[in-house]
Amino acid sequence: MSILVTGITGFIGQELGRKLVEKGYTVFGLIRHCSTRTLDPIRDYLDKIHLIEGDLREYHSIKLAVRKSEPEIILHAGAITPVRLSFDDPFTCIDVNLRGTANLVDAALSKAPCLKRFVLASTMEVYGWPDRQQPLKEDLPLRPASPYAVSKAAADMYVHMMGRVSDLDYTILRPCNTYGRKRETAFIVEYLVTSMLRREDVYIGTPNSVRDFMYVDDHIAAYLEVMENDKASRQTFNVGTGTGISIGSLSEAVAKLTGYEGNIVNDYPPGYPARPAFADPPYLVVDPSKIKMKTGWEVAHKLEDGLSKIIEYWRGHLAKIS
Repeated sequence: MSILVTGITGFIGQELGRKLVEKGYTVFGLIRHCSTRTLDPIRDYLDKIHLIEGDLREYHSIKLAVRKSEPEIILHAGAITPVRLSFDDPFTCIDVNLRGTANLVDAALSKAPCLKRFVLASTMEVYGWPDRQQPLKEDLPLRPASPYAVSKAAADMYVHMMGRVSDLDYTILRPCNTYGRKRETAFIVEYLVTSMLRREDVYIGTPNSVRDFMYVDDHIAAYLEVMENDKASRQTFNVGTGTGISIGSLSEAVAKLTGYEGNIVNDYPPGYPARPAFADPPYLVVDPSKIKMKTGWEVAHKLEDGLSKIIEYWRGHLAKIS
């Protein structure tokens, strides 16, 4: 089976590509024209996939990529994702995330005659400010709280609309915060882990914000489950643990697991460009009961187990580079 993965050098894309190769799929990865260094995250399986250059913002290059790959499945994980940076440059975020999705959908409908499923990587950020602090269900209104979230909510709507008017078989996944990065340290879990292992001061700007955190292997398993499951056709699913933890409590959990006894400062680091006021929803936790009921998928890693895995990785990695 031929699968086209967008964003294959990104956090989720690289792990997804690796797992698809292990399972014997024919994998095409969409990449922008880039340096050799950019391919480092997929270096270990680069000889087992087919790379196609293209830019999600450029329709003709996307149409050519789809024509070359002739995909039966499209896993659309390519996006501009940093929430804070989307306030600084909302136009690029909207261009890539919304226009890029529209370009890919149109190309899929016109140039992929064997297409069986279009899977869109959305985000729980589309829910924005919920009325109540309880796990969020898929039928809630979307109230995005950032340019990033607006762009992803609009992409959700576009795919859903095309499913109705153009017979696109799709699945939309709205995952919670995912951790398990092995190259980036700017995201909250990896930041806490690496800073505490280095015995540095730790800053948490929103200690009372409650979030749902899922280990990367569970996130990847959700893609693998829905891409060929008939019960996932034309469905939107939350993907998460259903359990929230405050950022303050998360930092305490990481401190316990790493043996950290340094300073945890309930504020942003000096010079940190914080989000605008009210742009950080106090509660984002998703209810995954629908995807479990429809497909059987559920998380396999408790928070402590996932944190222990990523701490073990970063402890070894930091020791090698120090």
